[in-house]
This record gives sequence, structure tokens and C-alpha cells, in this order.
Amino acid sequence: MSFKGLKPIMYAGREVWPLVEGGKGVSATNHMSSGAWAAAGGIGTVSAVNADSYDAEGRIIPQIYDQLTRTERHDQLIRYAIDGAVEQVRRAYDLAGGKGAININVLWEMGGAQQVLEGVLERTKGLVAGVTCGAGMPYKLSEIAARYNVNYLPIISSARAFRALWKRAYHKVSELMGAVVYEDPWLAGGHNGLSNAEDPLKPEDPFPRVKAVRETMRAEGISDDVPIIMAGGVWFLREWEHWIDNPELGQIAFQYGTRPLLTEESPIPQGWKDRLRTLDEGDVLLHRFSPTGFYSSAVRNPFLRSLEARSARQIPYSRVQAGEHTVQLDAGVKGKNFWVAPQDLAHAREWVAQGYTEALKTPDDTVVFVTPAERAVIREDQAACMGCLSHCGFSSWKDHDDYTTGRLADPRSFCIQKTLQDIAHGGDTEQNLMFAGHAAFRFKQDPFYSNNFTPTVKQLVDRILTGD
Repeated sequence: MSFKGLKPIMYAGREVWPLVEGGKGVSATNHMSSGAWAAAGGIGTVSAVNADSYDAEGRIIPQIYDQLTRTERHDQLIRYAIDGAVEQVRRAYDLAGGKGAININVLWEMGGAQQVLEGVLERTKGLVAGVTCGAGMPYKLSEIAARYNVNYLPIISSARAFRALWKRAYHKVSELMGAVVYEDPWLAGGHNGLSNAEDPLKPEDPFPRVKAVRETMRAEGISDDVPIIMAGGVWFLREWEHWIDNPELGQIAFQYGTRPLLTEESPIPQGWKDRLRTLDEGDVLLHRFSPTGFYSSAVRNPFLRSLEARSARQIPYSRVQAGEHTVQLDAGVKGKNFWVAPQDLAHAREWVAQGYTEALKTPDDTVVFVTPAERAVIREDQAACMGCLSHCGFSSWKDHDDYTTGRLADPRSFCIQKTLQDIAHGGDTEQNLMFAGHAAFRFKQDPFYSNNFTPTVKQLVDRILTGD
């Protein structure tokens, strides 16, 4: 018995519930969760971002980068990524037992994204129903999907972004566009597609934005049967009742990223699951510290708070005496050619007295003040970069041409590969980046999770189908 009006849809030639598991980055969505989601009749999503491989005993193979140069480590990363995702897809497909569908999720801004995607699809023919892809403008996605005859599902946050993708590339492969994922930039976890025209502090109602996406699709001759998948902030289906069977929106499906984290099959460590139960409203922060340069949403734990504090200990400088930069900086830096405003000199001396004795230059003609221990970690992480992004602000790596962004490495950011691998494999939830959607506080309020109850994926999907 499903919530009123919610009916199965046709996807990739089969009937599935319009419920999609969000594919969560590094090892937070794997074969266990996505295979179970598909087995429950929905669309499961294997994350093809740095997925885990296993040894002969079934233990996870640690991803160790022992090569000397970044480009060699980058090649290693791509090999790990392809092997891991192939393994996860095969296992998920087996677990699904012919029910539902298995998608894979790829971050377009991932280093070597195209190589990884082609490598995975080449070795999983007939197993993958579709590819969801966002973080950036994945123009080549439709062309790759056509080569391997799989559906593609672009992730967008506005009608404008969809129109640009359609006009430039997707109209040539319209028959394989399985759905369009509208990811709400104010509500979704992980990386968000906020544009410069939008205010991070002023969330907009998703209904008119999704309606605008549908109107754009209709104007391009795309059938209303191609679903728009609402992603970000979805918890109880009853709260979205007016979206279901609404002629203004056409076919709608719903994506769940945060809720499946707290299931038996979810591969995240127990400490992370326990932490999700403690969150209050406002504990998830939309921030700009990610080395991708995108906004992203994560739990405002000590890791994130220390990045906020680091950026607060920041002052602008000039190489020459100019404007209000009338005094020489004599704290945290070596050399005389750092000119700052008098009040900033006072701040700098104060921070140095508190132990933040190292001033590190940023690409924006400012310096941030950190402790010697922080400086050592930043430098070590920058040196160990394995090129996990196509463009990395933290290490100034780029995955093509001359392998550099041409900008100074940014100490206000962090190594995203290191922290996501660490938290996904049992690392400290307080000292790592912990992605979550903005509705995560509802774990604490939803009676379904009371008395420490953790559902199986099947129990969760059944619960969602009741409207709760």
C-alpha cells in the first residue's frame, strides 16, 4: 500500500518506485545500501567516487598512494576508482536480484572523471541502468552514455543550468535522458550548485524552481514522462503531496540522500550513524571551504568550526605601501614586504600571542594565521595530493595540460580525499568532514528512529511509501 497517488514509473525498461537513493561520495553509498534499495523496488545508486575494492578475504583494500609524483598518484587513484566501482556495481546488481534498478553516481569535478566513468561502464555492461552526474557542467555525459547505451541523469539546481546542458549537448541524445535531478542548493547535503546570482542565506521555495525546469523541458519538446527527481530536504512524502500527480510538474520522483545513512545496510561507521541522531536544526552548515570551490553542506562539527576560525584569522596585505596598508607586518611572516592596515597589525600580533604564529599566504592577497602544528599538516597534505579533483583549490592541482591551476595553493581549504576516506572508514566524526543534508536534524524528531531503532533499507522504503 503506497502513499496516495504515488505509482511506480517506467525507468530503463522496468517498473520501479519513484524513489531514488542519493549516491553519496566516498564509500558512503556502496553495494550493500544500493543493492538493498533496488531490491526494495527503487533506484539504488552506487557511488563511483573512490569506491572500495576488497581482497580475497573480503577485507577493504586501503587506498595507499606510494608513488613519488602527483601524476603517478593520480593514475593510481583512477585505477583504484575503476576497480572499486566495478566491484561495487557487480555486488549491488547481485543483491538487487533483478528488482528495481542500479545507477552509478559520478562527480564531474572528480579528477579523471571521464576516464573513470568509461572504465566502469566498459566493465559493467548490462548491469548499470543509468549515470547520475553533477558538480560542474557535465556536457560530455550524454555522449558517454550513448557509447555504452545507458541512461544519463544530469544533476542541476536551476532551469538555466539544464537549458545550457541541453542546448550544448543533450539534445543530440534525448532518448537516453532517464531523468533530470533537481538538487536543492539550500537543502541537499554534499556539494551544492548555488550560483553567484543566489544568496546562500536566503533559501528559495523549490516548487517554482522545479516548475521552471519542467517548463524549460517542455519548451525543448521533452516528454512529461521524463521524471524530475526532487533531491534535498525530502523526508516525509506527505509533505510533498501537492507535487505528486501535479500537472504543472509532470512526472516527479524523490531522492533520499540523508535518510538511508541511518540503515542497517548503510556502510558508514557506527560513530557517524550515532552522531546523526544527535543533530539539531541548524547543525548543518552551507559553507565554501571545499577545495572544489563549490558550496557544500556538512555537519558543523569541530573540523568545520576550525576552518571557520582559520578564515576569521585573515588579513589583506600589499607588497608595497599603498592605501590603508601603511604599516609593515612584523608577526607570523619573514621579510619586510607585507604592508597591512594598522588595525590588522594589532589583530595579527594578538593571534601570534595566542599561538597562531604562522602566517600563510592565500591566492587572494591575504594571509591566514595558524599554529605550527596546523601549518605542518596543511603542507604535508598539499605535498601528498593525488589529484582527486579536476581542479583543486587546496593543492592547486589540475588533472590536465600542465597540471596546475596557476593559482597559489589555498590554506583556507583542506584535503577532501583524506578526510572523506577517513570518516567513511571509522575516523573521528568530530575531526573530519561529515556531509549531511539540512533535514538531518529530523532523525532526532522522527518517532520511527526512537529507542535507537535502525531500520533495514527495506523497512525504510516501506515506511517512506506510507507517507512517513
